[in-house]
Amino acid sequence: MITFPFDDRTASAHGALVLRLALGVMFIAHALLKVLVFTIPGTVQFFASLGLPSVLAYATIAAELLGGLALIVGFQVRAVSLALIPVLVGATWVHAGNGWAFSNANGGWEYPAFLTVAALAQALLGAGSFALTSAKSAGYAAAE
Repeated sequence: MITFPFDDRTASAHGALVLRLALGVMFIAHALLKVLVFTIPGTVQFFASLGLPSVLAYATIAAELLGGLALIVGFQVRAVSLALIPVLVGATWVHAGNGWAFSNANGGWEYPAFLTVAALAQALLGAGSFALTSAKSAGYAAAE
């Protein structure tokens, strides 16, 4: 049996922190991928090729970058996590035709689908440890 040097509530708070940091870094990495590798014009063109409004590319980059930063510092984590779910659902839709495995050509839909569930879990768990805003300051009854 594995025992932790802290109680379940503390372990849960630290677990939520780990998830929050991982999601935040992932969102920032994907925003920077769109800016630095694909370039903003390339990303805009890709969104347009999918039949999406070009302005949605800018909104996606901003949501990923600002949302990732908000998650890392722990600002309004529940609301930010929920707000980022449509971005992840969109990514799942984009990759749906590429098969399940993300190692498939052009990436399958398993990774964005998993991240969608992870963002939902983050919204349910809350910010966890070391967050800029807590459940009480965000108006939630449950302790984070």
